[in-house]
Amino acid sequence: MNPEAHSILNIAFIISLFVVFFLGYHFGAGKIPQTAPNLINTTDGQPASVDFSAFWKAWNILNTKFVATATSTKAATEQDKVYGAIQGLTSSFGDPYTVFFPPKEASAFADDIRGNFQGVGMEVVSKDGTLTVIAPLKGSPAERSGVLPGDIIVKIGDKDTTNMSTEEAVALIRGEKGTPVTFTVVRSGRKLPFDITVMRDVINIPTTNTKDLGNGIFKIDLYSFTAESPELFRQALRQFVESGDTKLILDLRGNPGGYLEAAIDMASWFLPSGKVIVRESYGDGKEETVYRSKGYNVFKDNLKFVILVDGGSASAAEILAGALEEQGKATLVGQKTFGKGSVQELIDLTPTTSLKVTVARWLTPNGLSISKQGIVPEYIVERTEADFTSGKDPQLNKAIEVLNKK
Repeated sequence: MNPEAHSILNIAFIISLFVVFFLGYHFGAGKIPQTAPNLINTTDGQPASVDFSAFWKAWNILNTKFVATATSTKAATEQDKVYGAIQGLTSSFGDPYTVFFPPKEASAFADDIRGNFQGVGMEVVSKDGTLTVIAPLKGSPAERSGVLPGDIIVKIGDKDTTNMSTEEAVALIRGEKGTPVTFTVVRSGRKLPFDITVMRDVINIPTTNTKDLGNGIFKIDLYSFTAESPELFRQALRQFVESGDTKLILDLRGNPGGYLEAAIDMASWFLPSGKVIVRESYGDGKEETVYRSKGYNVFKDNLKFVILVDGGSASAAEILAGALEEQGKATLVGQKTFGKGSVQELIDLTPTTSLKVTVARWLTPNGLSISKQGIVPEYIVERTEADFTSGKDPQLNKAIEVLNKK
């Protein structure tokens, strides 16, 4: 590593270039939580061209004719009906990331943001009627039990997941520490569905891990993009510089993303000031927002750099990998990424309810839509279920091979 890189990174350690983040959370890119205008007992925003008579007719019919049966768990309150109507409205957009959170679900989502909750520790999404595992968290009960990125969950316990929303699935998966939950899983390479039973536990979302692999190669594992990630990543880079190694592997496999600001800060260690990291496209002819490097750029052109990605790399992980690959700073090895390239804002509707709504989509510096295509590595290497079971890692082996050839 050149002396300039060592000096600058140590100065950064002393004076701290850590950025003060915007408040808020965002699945894959940060947006400031907002509070919507008070719409109760008003017609603000009501489109004049929409006839609501059918809605109110249905409301009145249900109120006067509905009779509870043995399958009805409780009587719906007037407020429950309003929440149900909002949930129906959001689902009509057909976007798995646009979601209404009633009070209980809003509280659970807030726990997710804080990064400490009880469950199995995996990111799932319901898309086109199918519940898919984006990635199990590192060291989580789900990972230890053998859940893999890309697994399709067809049942949670005895509940069929067809057309089940992500939020409904999360509510079933969640539970007290020490209680089991069984998933019926369909997996590529297996002919028949099979069951995986996972014991719930307290989940603390991990961030980084480092390891000197020898022969001048240093590896940083990055598991998520939290508010603390940029500082922890800077510390990991400092370890890399002080190790004297000259080749770096950044492992983003199974990283489901997080804060956009974290991805921008991390990319800035490798890119000159002003270089494009990601574009935020709003459609409808609106001008896009371009996020650029802050220009830390301590490694100049002296770094031999490989990034590992797979089907569990999503959102901010895809932004970071795509930017560094397209800007010529890193070579990608592994499998095609998940393709979670949309932007959500979390908006408070009331003090106890919120709406997570997709407001834009992410494009790489060259204009590639992450949602449509994901990020395809230069070197595509599969890691099979048998590899996971036996502890083999052909993707890491390929990354080492690529670095040694550079």
